[in-house]
Amino acid sequence: MQRLLSVFLMAAGIGLAAGGWVDLLPDAKFTGWTRLPIPPTGKLADVSQWKTDRARRLIVCEGNGGHEWLRYDRELSDFLLHVEWRFTPRTEGETKYNSGIFFRNSADGAIWHQAQTGAGNGGYIFANTLVGGAPKRISLKDTSTGGLEKPAGEWNTFDIRCEGRKVTLTVNGKVATEFSDCDVPKGYIGLEAEGYRIEFRNLRVKDLK
Repeated sequence: MQRLLSVFLMAAGIGLAAGGWVDLLPDAKFTGWTRLPIPPTGKLADVSQWKTDRARRLIVCEGNGGHEWLRYDRELSDFLLHVEWRFTPRTEGETKYNSGIFFRNSADGAIWHQAQTGAGNGGYIFANTLVGGAPKRISLKDTSTGGLEKPAGEWNTFDIRCEGRKVTLTVNGKVATEFSDCDVPKGYIGLEAEGYRIEFRNLRVKDLK
């Protein structure tokens, strides 16, 4: 398993960090990553809204290319995902911002699980998951701790732990949401573009198996 992981990472230009963490900062061509439309039947813009800033070690989504997601092309089951993100402020007092961090998605994104990001109004799990083998839309917003995110322009930290059927979302060091009945045992992680400029940094993952 470790040898296969190393081969995948080398092909994608991704480094294996200390402590079993994998640094997911892509190269300029996003080798090992794939853009996909939302919904899966949609159409991608001809020009990508994604870029890397290697000097600052950022993944940048300009938010000007429609609704889509950027998929990391390695399927994962039990893992810990760490990502830091911030929105670019648009106007003073603006509170409506939207993006998300995907996990255990199907390859096309028809089945998806998302750690919802906002500007003080995100920090919960939202999904089109499988319940009894059939797709079902769920939102854990009402059971989320809430109010843990920082406003646009400031960095936030999400830690997503998937282990068996349990998923835990930690926002800025505090547990925000726990989803104890995830019937999707594995899938893909990714980043969402939904019309807002957002930056990501320190994106890394650790296998828990």
